[in-house]
Amino acid sequence: MEIGYWIVAGLLGVFYLYAGGKKAVQSKERLAPMMGWVDTVPTVLVRAIGAVEILGAAGLVLPPLTGIAPGLAMAAAIGLLVLQVLATALHLSRSEVKETGLNVALIVLAAVAAWLATTW
Repeated sequence: MEIGYWIVAGLLGVFYLYAGGKKAVQSKERLAPMMGWVDTVPTVLVRAIGAVEILGAAGLVLPPLTGIAPGLAMAAAIGLLVLQVLATALHLSRSEVKETGLNVALIVLAAVAAWLATTW
């Protein structure tokens, strides 16, 4: 179970570190071609979402790695799951059904990470 957790947490961590980093530092104009929703929300919210994604990635990896408050890994996984549920709702409200596939995959991975974090 521990190996499974590290595989899932590693995948999620890399994805959220990359995506969150882009949202945290790039301009809305550079993000718009791949994230059409950034035009409809304030820049500060895009930056905040990026920061939450970076913190979520850190929360998946650092607590179990250091042994300090490993329960935070489960909280990080649940937080990322909630973030993706909200992202799916945003896409559906914009009639972007095709874009929800990645959200569903991330929801499943975050749920698996939360479950695996409780088993070891």
